[in-house]
Amino acid sequence: MKAFVLRSYGPTDVLDLTDIDKPVPGDDEVLVRVVATSVNPYDWHNMRGEPYLARLMPDGLGLRTPKLSILGVDIAGNVEAVGKDVTEFHPGDEVFAMLLQGGFADYVCVRESELAPKPKNLSYEQAAAVPMAANTALIGLRDVGRLQPGQQVLINGASGGVGTFAVQIARALGGEVTGVCSTRNVDLVRSLGASDVIDYTRADFTRNGRRYDLLLDVAGGRSMSACRRALTRKGARVIVGGQSGRWIRPMGSMISAVALSGFTSQRAALADVVRCTENKQNLIALTEFIESGKITPVIDRRYPFEEIPAAISYLEKGHAPGKVVITV
Repeated sequence: MKAFVLRSYGPTDVLDLTDIDKPVPGDDEVLVRVVATSVNPYDWHNMRGEPYLARLMPDGLGLRTPKLSILGVDIAGNVEAVGKDVTEFHPGDEVFAMLLQGGFADYVCVRESELAPKPKNLSYEQAAAVPMAANTALIGLRDVGRLQPGQQVLINGASGGVGTFAVQIARALGGEVTGVCSTRNVDLVRSLGASDVIDYTRADFTRNGRRYDLLLDVAGGRSMSACRRALTRKGARVIVGGQSGRWIRPMGSMISAVALSGFTSQRAALADVVRCTENKQNLIALTEFIESGKITPVIDRRYPFEEIPAAISYLEKGHAPGKVVITV
Protein backbone atom coordinates (compact mmCIF):
# COMPACT_ATOMS: atom_id res chain seq x y z
CA MET A 1 0.00 0.00 0.00
CA LYS A 2 1.00 3.67 -0.31
CA ALA A 3 1.81 5.74 2.77
CA PHE A 4 3.60 8.95 3.67
CA VAL A 5 6.43 7.87 5.99
CA LEU A 6 8.18 10.26 8.39
CA ARG A 7 11.77 9.29 9.21
CA SER A 8 13.23 12.62 10.38
CA TYR A 9 12.07 16.05 11.52
CA GLY A 10 11.82 18.91 9.09
CA PRO A 11 9.60 20.68 6.53
CA THR A 12 7.10 18.86 4.36
CA ASP A 13 9.73 17.39 2.04
CA VAL A 14 10.70 14.93 4.82
CA LEU A 15 7.41 13.12 4.13
CA ASP A 16 8.25 10.19 1.88
CA LEU A 17 5.47 8.69 -0.24
CA THR A 18 6.43 5.05 -0.48
CA ASP A 19 5.15 1.47 -0.68
CA ILE A 20 4.89 -0.46 2.59
CA ASP A 21 3.19 -3.68 3.65
CA LYS A 22 -0.54 -3.57 4.26
CA PRO A 23 -1.15 -4.00 8.02
CA VAL A 24 -2.84 -7.12 9.38
CA PRO A 25 -5.51 -6.57 12.06
CA GLY A 26 -4.99 -8.05 15.51
CA ASP A 27 -7.68 -9.97 17.35
CA ASP A 28 -9.41 -6.81 18.58
CA GLU A 29 -8.64 -4.65 15.54
CA VAL A 30 -10.38 -3.59 12.35
CA LEU A 31 -8.57 -3.04 9.05
CA VAL A 32 -9.96 0.11 7.45
CA ARG A 33 -9.48 1.17 3.85
CA VAL A 34 -9.02 4.91 4.19
CA VAL A 35 -11.23 6.92 1.84
CA ALA A 36 -10.54 10.34 3.35
CA THR A 37 -8.40 11.93 6.03
CA SER A 38 -7.64 15.49 7.14
CA VAL A 39 -4.68 17.50 8.38
CA ASN A 40 -4.35 19.02 11.84
CA PRO A 41 -1.75 21.18 13.63
CA TYR A 42 -0.90 17.97 15.51
CA ASP A 43 0.51 16.61 12.24
CA TRP A 44 2.88 19.44 11.46
CA HIS A 45 4.02 19.74 15.10
CA ASN A 46 5.05 16.07 14.93
CA MET A 47 6.55 16.54 11.46
CA ARG A 48 8.75 19.45 12.55
CA GLY A 49 9.38 18.24 16.08
CA GLU A 50 8.25 21.56 17.52
CA PRO A 51 8.16 22.96 20.08
CA TYR A 52 11.54 21.48 20.99
CA LEU A 53 10.45 21.24 24.62
CA ALA A 54 7.99 18.50 23.57
CA ARG A 55 10.89 16.32 22.43
CA LEU A 56 12.24 16.16 25.98
CA MET A 57 9.03 14.95 27.61
CA PRO A 58 8.74 11.22 28.42
CA ASP A 59 5.58 10.89 26.32
CA GLY A 60 6.62 13.58 23.87
CA LEU A 61 7.54 13.71 20.19
CA GLY A 62 10.86 11.83 20.29
CA LEU A 63 14.26 13.39 21.04
CA ARG A 64 16.22 12.90 17.81
CA THR A 65 13.80 11.08 15.55
CA PRO A 66 9.99 11.09 15.39
CA LYS A 67 8.09 8.53 17.43
CA LEU A 68 5.33 8.55 14.84
CA SER A 69 6.29 7.09 11.49
CA ILE A 70 2.99 7.68 9.67
CA LEU A 71 1.08 10.83 10.53
CA GLY A 72 -2.65 11.38 10.10
CA VAL A 73 -5.09 11.47 13.00
CA ASP A 74 -8.48 11.58 11.28
CA ILE A 75 -9.84 8.81 9.07
CA ALA A 76 -13.09 7.90 7.35
CA GLY A 77 -13.43 4.78 5.27
CA ASN A 78 -14.69 1.23 4.88
CA VAL A 79 -14.04 -1.87 6.95
CA GLU A 80 -11.84 -4.23 4.92
CA ALA A 81 -11.33 -7.04 7.47
CA VAL A 82 -11.82 -7.68 11.19
CA GLY A 83 -9.96 -9.59 13.90
CA LYS A 84 -11.48 -12.70 15.45
CA ASP A 85 -12.68 -10.92 18.60
CA VAL A 86 -14.41 -8.04 16.78
CA THR A 87 -18.22 -8.20 17.01
CA GLU A 88 -19.48 -4.68 16.24
CA PHE A 89 -18.11 -4.17 12.73
CA HIS A 90 -18.16 -6.15 9.49
CA PRO A 91 -16.50 -5.79 6.07
CA GLY A 92 -18.09 -2.97 4.09
CA ASP A 93 -19.20 -0.91 7.10
CA GLU A 94 -18.70 2.86 6.82
CA VAL A 95 -16.64 4.09 9.78
CA PHE A 96 -14.57 6.97 11.13
CA ALA A 97 -12.07 7.38 13.95
CA MET A 98 -9.47 9.53 15.65
CA LEU A 99 -6.06 7.88 15.84
CA LEU A 100 -2.66 8.96 17.12
CA GLN A 101 -1.04 7.97 13.82
CA GLY A 102 -1.53 6.08 10.59
CA GLY A 103 -4.13 8.06 8.65
CA PHE A 104 -1.84 9.16 5.81
CA ALA A 105 -1.99 5.72 4.20
CA ASP A 106 -4.25 3.53 2.09
CA TYR A 107 -5.06 1.23 5.03
CA VAL A 108 -4.82 1.42 8.80
CA CYS A 109 -5.65 -0.90 11.70
CA VAL A 110 -7.91 0.52 14.40
CA ARG A 111 -8.98 -1.03 17.70
CA GLU A 112 -12.68 -1.80 17.78
CA SER A 113 -12.90 0.31 20.95
CA GLU A 114 -11.73 3.41 18.99
CA LEU A 115 -13.88 3.03 15.87
CA ALA A 116 -17.36 4.47 15.34
CA PRO A 117 -19.98 4.25 12.57
CA LYS A 118 -19.72 7.15 10.13
CA PRO A 119 -22.56 9.70 10.36
CA LYS A 120 -25.11 8.70 7.75
CA ASN A 121 -25.63 12.21 6.41
CA LEU A 122 -21.94 13.00 5.81
CA SER A 123 -19.67 12.19 2.90
CA TYR A 124 -16.36 10.50 3.68
CA GLU A 125 -14.56 13.84 3.26
CA GLN A 126 -16.95 15.57 5.66
CA ALA A 127 -16.63 12.74 8.19
CA ALA A 128 -12.83 12.90 8.02
CA ALA A 129 -13.02 16.56 9.04
CA VAL A 130 -14.70 15.71 12.33
CA PRO A 131 -12.66 13.51 14.72
CA MET A 132 -9.80 15.55 16.22
CA ALA A 133 -11.17 19.06 15.73
CA ALA A 134 -14.75 18.38 16.87
CA ASN A 135 -13.58 16.11 19.68
CA THR A 136 -11.27 18.86 20.93
CA ALA A 137 -14.10 21.38 20.90
CA LEU A 138 -16.46 18.99 22.68
CA ILE A 139 -13.95 18.15 25.42
CA GLY A 140 -13.06 21.80 25.90
CA LEU A 141 -16.65 23.01 26.17
CA ARG A 142 -18.53 20.13 27.81
CA ASP A 143 -15.93 18.35 29.94
CA VAL A 144 -13.25 20.90 30.85
CA GLY A 145 -15.30 24.08 30.50
CA ARG A 146 -18.43 22.53 32.08
CA LEU A 147 -20.66 24.63 29.85
CA GLN A 148 -24.23 25.03 31.12
CA PRO A 149 -27.30 26.17 29.14
CA GLY A 150 -27.67 29.94 29.09
CA GLN A 151 -24.01 30.69 29.82
CA GLN A 152 -22.08 33.26 27.81
CA VAL A 153 -19.33 31.60 25.74
CA LEU A 154 -16.50 33.32 23.88
CA ILE A 155 -14.67 31.34 21.17
CA ASN A 156 -11.30 32.97 20.41
CA GLY A 157 -10.26 31.57 17.04
CA ALA A 158 -13.80 30.80 15.91
CA SER A 159 -13.09 30.34 12.20
CA GLY A 160 -10.48 27.56 12.30
CA GLY A 161 -10.89 23.79 12.34
CA VAL A 162 -11.62 23.57 16.07
CA GLY A 163 -13.34 26.95 16.22
CA THR A 164 -15.98 26.26 13.59
CA PHE A 165 -17.01 23.12 15.46
CA ALA A 166 -16.81 24.92 18.82
CA VAL A 167 -19.29 27.61 17.78
CA GLN A 168 -21.82 24.97 16.74
CA ILE A 169 -21.25 22.66 19.71
CA ALA A 170 -21.49 25.52 22.22
CA ARG A 171 -24.81 26.53 20.73
CA ALA A 172 -26.02 22.91 20.70
CA LEU A 173 -25.17 22.69 24.41
CA GLY A 174 -27.28 25.77 25.10
CA GLY A 175 -24.61 28.46 25.28
CA GLU A 176 -24.92 32.04 24.02
CA VAL A 177 -21.96 32.23 21.64
CA THR A 178 -19.65 35.08 20.67
CA GLY A 179 -16.91 34.34 18.16
CA VAL A 180 -13.59 36.11 17.61
CA CYS A 181 -12.09 36.02 14.11
CA SER A 182 -10.67 38.16 11.32
CA THR A 183 -12.72 40.42 9.07
CA ARG A 184 -12.99 37.96 6.19
CA ASN A 185 -14.51 35.24 8.39
CA VAL A 186 -17.12 37.28 10.28
CA ASP A 187 -20.01 36.16 8.06
CA LEU A 188 -18.91 32.51 8.27
CA VAL A 189 -18.82 32.52 12.08
CA ARG A 190 -22.19 34.24 12.29
CA SER A 191 -23.69 31.67 9.90
CA LEU A 192 -22.57 28.88 12.26
CA GLY A 193 -24.76 30.24 15.04
CA ALA A 194 -22.74 32.90 16.85
CA SER A 195 -25.08 35.58 18.18
CA ASP A 196 -22.22 38.09 18.11
CA VAL A 197 -18.88 38.21 16.29
CA ILE A 198 -15.84 40.28 17.26
CA ASP A 199 -13.41 41.22 14.49
CA TYR A 200 -10.05 41.12 16.28
CA THR A 201 -8.53 43.54 13.75
CA ARG A 202 -10.95 46.21 14.96
CA ALA A 203 -11.71 45.39 18.60
CA ASP A 204 -10.00 43.81 21.61
CA PHE A 205 -12.24 41.29 23.37
CA THR A 206 -10.28 41.75 26.60
CA ARG A 207 -11.08 45.50 26.74
CA ASN A 208 -14.65 45.86 25.50
CA GLY A 209 -16.19 45.55 28.96
CA ARG A 210 -18.09 42.32 28.26
CA ARG A 211 -17.74 39.32 30.56
CA TYR A 212 -18.10 35.66 29.67
CA ASP A 213 -18.66 32.53 31.74
CA LEU A 214 -16.39 30.50 29.47
CA LEU A 215 -13.59 31.42 27.10
CA LEU A 216 -12.52 28.64 24.74
CA ASP A 217 -9.12 29.91 23.63
CA VAL A 218 -8.12 28.29 20.36
CA ALA A 219 -6.06 31.15 18.94
CA GLY A 220 -4.11 32.05 22.09
CA GLY A 221 -1.89 35.09 21.93
CA ARG A 222 -3.26 36.75 25.06
CA SER A 223 -1.95 36.55 28.60
CA MET A 224 -3.99 35.14 31.45
CA SER A 225 -4.10 38.59 33.07
CA ALA A 226 -5.63 40.06 29.90
CA CYS A 227 -8.12 37.19 29.53
CA ARG A 228 -9.25 37.64 33.13
CA ARG A 229 -10.78 40.98 32.12
CA ALA A 230 -13.11 39.10 29.76
CA LEU A 231 -14.25 36.54 32.34
CA THR A 232 -16.91 36.66 35.02
CA ARG A 233 -15.75 36.37 38.63
CA LYS A 234 -15.89 32.58 38.45
CA GLY A 235 -15.38 32.27 34.73
CA ALA A 236 -13.10 29.72 33.06
CA ARG A 237 -10.54 29.92 30.27
CA VAL A 238 -10.06 26.60 28.48
CA ILE A 239 -6.90 26.61 26.40
CA VAL A 240 -6.83 24.54 23.21
CA GLY A 241 -3.95 26.06 21.27
CA GLY A 242 -1.79 29.11 20.98
CA GLN A 243 0.80 30.90 18.92
CA SER A 244 3.48 28.46 17.85
CA GLY A 245 7.18 28.72 18.52
CA ARG A 246 10.22 26.55 17.88
CA TRP A 247 11.34 26.18 21.50
CA ILE A 248 8.57 26.45 24.08
CA ARG A 249 5.39 28.07 22.72
CA PRO A 250 2.57 27.29 22.96
CA MET A 251 3.35 24.89 25.84
CA GLY A 252 4.98 27.52 28.06
CA SER A 253 2.08 29.97 27.87
CA MET A 254 -0.42 27.15 28.53
CA ILE A 255 1.41 25.95 31.63
CA SER A 256 1.85 29.46 33.04
CA ALA A 257 -1.82 30.30 32.51
CA VAL A 258 -2.95 27.22 34.43
CA ALA A 259 -0.45 27.91 37.22
CA LEU A 260 -1.57 31.52 37.63
CA SER A 261 -5.23 30.53 37.80
CA GLY A 262 -4.55 28.91 41.18
CA PHE A 263 -4.39 32.38 42.72
CA THR A 264 -7.80 33.59 41.59
CA SER A 265 -11.44 32.49 41.56
CA GLN A 266 -11.20 32.36 37.78
CA ARG A 267 -10.08 29.05 36.35
CA ALA A 268 -7.72 28.08 33.52
CA ALA A 269 -7.38 24.54 32.21
CA LEU A 270 -6.15 22.66 29.16
CA ALA A 271 -8.27 20.60 26.77
CA ASP A 272 -6.02 17.63 25.96
CA VAL A 273 -7.66 15.52 23.27
CA VAL A 274 -4.56 13.39 22.67
CA ARG A 275 -4.78 11.77 26.11
CA CYS A 276 -8.56 11.39 26.08
CA THR A 277 -9.74 7.80 26.58
CA GLU A 278 -13.36 8.45 25.53
CA ASN A 279 -12.83 9.24 21.85
CA LYS A 280 -15.28 6.64 20.56
CA GLN A 281 -18.02 7.75 22.96
CA ASN A 282 -17.35 11.35 21.95
CA LEU A 283 -17.61 10.49 18.25
CA ILE A 284 -20.96 8.83 18.93
CA ALA A 285 -22.16 11.95 20.78
CA LEU A 286 -20.95 14.15 17.91
CA THR A 287 -22.75 11.90 15.42
CA GLU A 288 -26.03 12.58 17.24
CA PHE A 289 -25.46 16.33 16.83
CA ILE A 290 -24.46 15.88 13.18
CA GLU A 291 -27.39 13.66 12.20
CA SER A 292 -29.83 16.02 13.92
CA GLY A 293 -28.48 18.93 11.90
CA LYS A 294 -26.92 20.81 14.81
CA ILE A 295 -23.34 20.43 13.53
CA THR A 296 -22.03 20.62 9.97
CA PRO A 297 -18.31 20.35 9.14
CA VAL A 298 -16.83 23.41 7.45
CA ILE A 299 -14.32 22.42 4.75
CA ASP A 300 -11.98 25.05 3.35
CA ARG A 301 -9.95 23.00 0.86
CA ARG A 302 -9.70 19.46 -0.48
CA TYR A 303 -6.45 17.89 -1.68
CA PRO A 304 -5.69 14.53 -3.33
CA PHE A 305 -3.65 12.03 -1.32
CA GLU A 306 -0.44 12.72 -3.24
CA GLU A 307 -0.61 16.41 -2.20
CA ILE A 308 -0.65 15.88 1.56
CA PRO A 309 2.63 17.88 1.92
CA ALA A 310 0.99 20.84 0.15
CA ALA A 311 -2.07 20.53 2.40
CA ILE A 312 0.12 20.64 5.52
CA SER A 313 2.03 23.64 4.19
CA TYR A 314 -1.24 25.46 3.63
CA LEU A 315 -2.51 24.63 7.12
CA GLU A 316 0.76 25.80 8.69
CA LYS A 317 0.07 29.32 7.46
CA GLY A 318 -2.76 29.47 10.00
CA HIS A 319 -5.45 31.10 7.86
CA ALA A 320 -7.67 28.16 6.87
CA PRO A 321 -11.37 28.81 7.64
CA GLY A 322 -12.55 25.37 8.71
CA LYS A 323 -10.85 22.08 7.85
CA VAL A 324 -8.45 20.90 5.16
CA VAL A 325 -9.33 17.39 4.00
CA ILE A 326 -7.63 14.73 1.89
CA THR A 327 -9.21 12.30 -0.55
CA VAL A 328 -7.27 9.02 -0.56
